Amino acid sequence: MKRVYAKEDVCAGCKLCEVHCIVAHSEYPGDIIKAFKKGTRPVSRVIVEENRPISFALQCRHCDDAPCTKACITGAMHRDPETGIVTNREERCVGCWTCILACPFGAIRRDETGRKVASKCDLCSKTDGVPVCVANCPNDALIFEDRN
Repeated sequence: MKRVYAKEDVCAGCKLCEVHCIVAHSEYPGDIIKAFKKGTRPVSRVIVEENRPISFALQCRHCDDAPCTKACITGAMHRDPETGIVTNREERCVGCWTCILACPFGAIRRDETGRKVASKCDLCSKTDGVPVCVANCPNDALIFEDRN
């Protein structure tokens, strides 16, 4: 399965990956101005960790043995059997945050802007192709590949 990997040696900490992630998951995908000015802005599903001189983008690792799926009390956090992508079915999420506690990478966040649900990288699964964070990284600090 393809996953997003960070190359911290070239990450500039610009946070453009966060911006494009917010836009892609907003009510106005593809329109940065509308995504930030209108409607409810979702949280970014990628988190840029900055600890100079090292910066890197952190997102869900879609673990083979995903602890978040085991911790989820409603079954909202689940793995798609066909793609292997771990996603959150927001309509089932009750915002208990046990998935956040279980994630060893700290890649799941609370989205308190709307329904108070868990938010995590879905590899832009609604689009076919490269996740927007990877496609819009100016330094190519994010790569999308299969490392079996």
